[in-house]
Amino acid sequence: VQLVESGGGLVQPGGSLRLSCAASGFTFSSYAMRWHRQAPGKERELVAGITSAGDSTNYKDSVKGRFTISRDNAKNTVYLQMNSLKPEDTAVYYCNFARLGYDYWGRGTQVIVSS
Repeated sequence: VQLVESGGGLVQPGGSLRLSCAASGFTFSSYAMRWHRQAPGKERELVAGITSAGDSTNYKDSVKGRFTISRDNAKNTVYLQMNSLKPEDTAVYYCNFARLGYDYWGRGTQVIVSS
C-alpha cells in the first residue's frame, strides 16, 4: 500500500492550491478516503472525507465552502482543492484510508499560507 501526496507549497492568503494523493497497492475504488492536516504543535485533525464512489463528502467546519474533496477512481487519486486559503490552514496535509481497523497514511505535503 502506498499513498503519495503532492501539490503543497507556499501561497499567499486568499490563494489556492490543489493537493493530490496517488494511491497504489489496494483497490482504491473500494475505500473511503480522507484528508487530514497537522499544524506545528497541534494534533492531527480531519479536514475532509469522501465515500468510495465519491457520492458523499464531509468537511471540517472551518474549511466548508473553501475546500473541495474529490476523487478519480480511474486514476486512483484523491484531490483536495483549497481556495481562499488562510494562515491558519498552514499545516502538513496527509491523505488516509482505513482497512480492517488499520489506518494507512502518506508522508504528507507541506502547505504554508503566508504573505
